[in-house]
Amino acid sequence: MQFPYQLTAKGKYSLKNVRLETGFEYENEEVAATKTDLFSIDIEDGKIKSVKANDPASGAIDAKGYLMLPAFRDMHIHLDKTLYGLPWQALSPKRRTVKDMIAYEQEIIPELLKTSVERAEQLISLQQHYGTYFARTHFNIDPTSGLKSLEHLEQALENKKDSFKAELVAFPQHGVYYTDSAPLMKEAAQLKSVGFIGGLDPLSIDGNIEKVIDFTVQLALDHHKGIDIHLHEAGESGMKTINYLIDKAVENPPLQGKTFVSHAFALAHLSPKETEQIAEKLAHGKVGIASSVPFKGTVMPIPTLKKCGVNVLIGNDNVQDYWSTFGSGNMLQKANLIAELYGYGTELALSRALQFATQSILPLDEKGEQQWPKAGDEAAVILTNASCSAEAVSRMSPIEALMNEGNLFWRK
Repeated sequence: MQFPYQLTAKGKYSLKNVRLETGFEYENEEVAATKTDLFSIDIEDGKIKSVKANDPASGAIDAKGYLMLPAFRDMHIHLDKTLYGLPWQALSPKRRTVKDMIAYEQEIIPELLKTSVERAEQLISLQQHYGTYFARTHFNIDPTSGLKSLEHLEQALENKKDSFKAELVAFPQHGVYYTDSAPLMKEAAQLKSVGFIGGLDPLSIDGNIEKVIDFTVQLALDHHKGIDIHLHEAGESGMKTINYLIDKAVENPPLQGKTFVSHAFALAHLSPKETEQIAEKLAHGKVGIASSVPFKGTVMPIPTLKKCGVNVLIGNDNVQDYWSTFGSGNMLQKANLIAELYGYGTELALSRALQFATQSILPLDEKGEQQWPKAGDEAAVILTNASCSAEAVSRMSPIEALMNEGNLFWRK
């Protein structure tokens, strides 16, 4: 997909006829509908300068009554490796394990790197089509890629800098020690552009939980980075890894709030009591969970995690690549999936589900008080053809415009 928008305005300008949520309507003390009204919005220096009464007669850019919502954030994706833009390819039944996939990557990466800049840009454009302006993206660090995956990803992001931004995770996809990736990880950790140190299944890939986590933690501490590790392992090894990482975060306060376990499939196999216990421990250590909301045989306990105060981030993970054929790139679809999986069908519950696309920013609080947008907020918004957040989530409403750092792009 080519970039689906064209630049309409940047710098200092105003919008009129912007639909914003203003409160809830109640029946028998239950939320029955969402109230909205039209407003004028001033944008300046990448921020929302003011939210004012609507002035339909002004010369401001006409938002046409579309609903303004916070733009979406994808908090787990691999922009550096995708088959998007290449001929269709389903998964191979010959590759059943992570180590099978590592061997396959070692074969194909040299060829894929030749076009990875263009394909990363196409994948970013796909995400923008669905209203995403920000991503936490992992990039391969391995002996086959060297630092090339990072270099190519940075080029793609530079080419999209006016409309998209990202934070980067150095990801040892082929293991830290299973392949000789530790020196490369140390090199990547020194780079200013890298915000997080990644990891992968320390027991099943590298054969030692403590050695890998200790390496990851020390690298993060030495270079003032966060941690975001992939953990597919379930059962005893998965839970041991989660608990060990929490303990390390508790021991090292600078890691608290900056440490995440991606996938954490082990949590989907626990009893309700065990789930509550680990959720409380995660919350205490300020260790978050990043999930693509899988539902193959088990369902992640996202409601319990949220109830206990765990920071739960949502992302697409793989979008049409050789690891998965199901990723769509659509964060609103993720919110819709969560609503369906966990039974969030009421007006209130659907409106709350929007947080999984925006990563916790909601126009109205639980009591229906308007909390977004406010003067000084980041000018990162979407305009959508929906009457309210609940409808946008339920119907996965089309995105008409996207704004990043005050740069407004309207659908072509």
